[in-house]
Parts: sequence; C-alpha cells; structure tokens
Amino acid sequence: MTSTLHPVLPPSRKAGGRTPPEKFREPSYDCQEQRDAMKLVVYVPGVAASGVDIEAHGADLTVTARKPHVVRVNWQALHLETAQRDYRLRLRLGTGFNYAAMEAEISQGVLTVRLPKLATINHSRLRAVA
Repeated sequence: MTSTLHPVLPPSRKAGGRTPPEKFREPSYDCQEQRDAMKLVVYVPGVAASGVDIEAHGADLTVTARKPHVVRVNWQALHLETAQRDYRLRLRLGTGFNYAAMEAEISQGVLTVRLPKLATINHSRLRAVA
C-alpha cells in the first residue's frame, strides 16, 4: 500500500490582486512508508530544536521551522531575504495516523518525524474460538 502526500496549497492571491511576499519557504522533504509507520525527513538547515513546531489538524500536518535571526550592528543585507526565510511544510497525510504518538528528532538540520499508523484489525490472524 502506497501513501501519497499532497501539499496543502495556500490561496494564490489575496484581495486586491497582489500576491503578498512569502514569509516562509517550503523545505525539501522525503517520505518513506514503513510497515507500521510513516517516516518523514525534512531538510531545514540552520534550524535548532527550539525552532521547530509540528502541528496536526485533522488530516493535515504542518511543520514550521524557524532559524535564529541574528541582528548585527552596522551591517546591511543585500538580497539575502530569501536565504533568511523560515521554513513551513504543509502536508495532507490523511486520518490513518496516530498523531498523538508522533516522534520527532533533529540533527544537523535534518528533522525526522515518525508517525505511527492507527492500529487496524488483521483479519487473517483472528481465530474462531469454539
């Protein structure tokens, strides 16, 4: 059985016909289905564990990863706005996961999230008791 991830897309235009500047950028990610869980690997370089927020709402999972923003005195950035943006990944995973039992860890900018699947009855292992 293969699960498909569908990014939750934000509305493309706001009132007035102008697209607002994005505060976040979507990180690269990889998804691997395991027998009893789904493993999601999200690449968020420059982010510490304290900057990661993972939320589940219904069938959607949102990962927000914020970089530490250092303000330097007498220093001006030139076109670094896109490099300094934080990360946000929105995925529609479905309702077949136990979000309360989710496990996550981050190491050197690689966030690994493990989502256990909800327990299902395996009818082939049931035996009739006479």
